[in-house]
Amino acid sequence: MLLRLRLLSVLVAAALAVSSAVAQTPLTTVPQAQLDVIKVLIAQEAAWNRGDLVGFAESYKDSTDTLFITNIVNRGFAGMVDSYKRDYPTRASMGTLGFSELEAHLLDERFAVVIGRYTLERSKKEGGNATGLFSLVLEKTDKGWKIIVDHTTG
Repeated sequence: MLLRLRLLSVLVAAALAVSSAVAQTPLTTVPQAQLDVIKVLIAQEAAWNRGDLVGFAESYKDSTDTLFITNIVNRGFAGMVDSYKRDYPTRASMGTLGFSELEAHLLDERFAVVIGRYTLERSKKEGGNATGLFSLVLEKTDKGWKIIVDHTTG
């Protein structure tokens, strides 16, 4: 019985110490615009993983000024979509996309930058796994936040 009481005392003391530490951590809120920017990437990831290239591309601004930078600079929305369709012709070649380490930074009320990491899991036959970093510039348009510059390393 004495051992149970000691164990209970230790557990209660530990719980109080943890709750005290948590209570001292200040809570912060993220601006709605910053959440809206992250939602663009969440929607992109979901569309990709459904095999929906058109839905994935909806996150980009449909403009001739949209830039997609990898080992070359691609200019324009239509060319980017064509490249995706050429490079990922089947659902299997698309694999499973995941984003992590996302950081959204609002530059002002119209522009934001997002940096993060992507992983693409797929079979060796379909090109193998890939991972890299990306930075995006987004513009707030009448259709919501849209990617206007995508610089992706691989």
